[in-house]
Amino acid sequence: MDKVRFGIIGFGGMGAAHGDYLGKSEVPNAELVAACDVDPARLKVAKEKFGEKFQVFDNADAFFAAKAVDAVLIATPHYFHPPLAIKAFQNGLHVLTEKPAGVYTKQVREMNEAAAKSGKVFGIMFQMRTTPAYQKIRDLVGSGELGELRRSVFFCTDWFRSQCYYDSGTWRATWGGEGGGVLINQCPHSLDIWQWTSGLPKRVRAFCGFGKHHNIEVEDDVTAYVEYANGATGLFVTTTGEAPGTYRFELSGDRGKLTFDNSNILKFCRTRVSVAQYTRESTQAFATPECWTCEVPPGGSGGNHVTVTRGFVNAILKGGKPIIPGEEGIRSLEISNAMLLSAWTDSWVELPINEDLFLAKLQERIKSSKFKKTASGQTMDFSTSFRPT
Repeated sequence: MDKVRFGIIGFGGMGAAHGDYLGKSEVPNAELVAACDVDPARLKVAKEKFGEKFQVFDNADAFFAAKAVDAVLIATPHYFHPPLAIKAFQNGLHVLTEKPAGVYTKQVREMNEAAAKSGKVFGIMFQMRTTPAYQKIRDLVGSGELGELRRSVFFCTDWFRSQCYYDSGTWRATWGGEGGGVLINQCPHSLDIWQWTSGLPKRVRAFCGFGKHHNIEVEDDVTAYVEYANGATGLFVTTTGEAPGTYRFELSGDRGKLTFDNSNILKFCRTRVSVAQYTRESTQAFATPECWTCEVPPGGSGGNHVTVTRGFVNAILKGGKPIIPGEEGIRSLEISNAMLLSAWTDSWVELPINEDLFLAKLQERIKSSKFKKTASGQTMDFSTSFRPT
């Protein structure tokens, strides 16, 4: 194979955005040849944009039966990610899925098992991992430059959304259609970066506001406290109801502190000696360790969807793993599931979570939902929602 034929399932906002760069040949050795969507209007737009030879399908069974593609990019509502990926693997296709991996970990675990059995390349669109600053943070933590982790704090409250955003689709902000709110929609990237650099916590205690700022039934405000196996602690705060919002990621270790925020500047406040050593040896009651503050040059480029898709294609054609293995999508999802479960049960939640309990609680909310929505029909430009970092 010298070229990967792509098909996109779900040609709405994100699907169309992926189709745009694939159609412009911004990914070498990749060709967009098909799209699948239940909305005839979207398929009409795709056909007009990509020409008569471009194939369109109004259902997944017909899409898979046509055997017109080598790889599928899944950009449907969240619940459909795992079942469509499993079906793709069963049909011998490589899979690149949008975030989140799914709505609940039990479903995603089944997807990961299907991927392992298939032997096909499996990737997930966590493009923020390709941002140089986050790669540098991971390097500084992993290399020991920061010392043992003591605290992680992540404020991502700059996800403001108006009511018309939630009214744009009947599936949005419902337990049955989307499976959650800010945690499952806006924050999978941030949660992935959090666990990718800091590791998975040992336990979680979260407080969620459900419909606190909008006329919705799911969470739009979250404050969560976590504890790690080594005794370190963490705080995660997010909302879609705050303006102006704050974006700030802070990691404190035994050798200083890393901060990255809206300024897009990574700062490292480096202590000359370890904090633990200074605490033991200092003979001055009110002194603090000598500290050097510097801006860390991240170097390189990345942080976009094209970078991830190029890496996915290279893994297919040349072997090896994609930039972000799809199997790792379950990690950030487990954190968000734990946060919701903690709020629902008003208690601490240990990781790994009780998957059956989470699913049962989710199904309770789906069955008891009295929330009825009528879509506004408004078309949204999703390019304005992409985080620049």
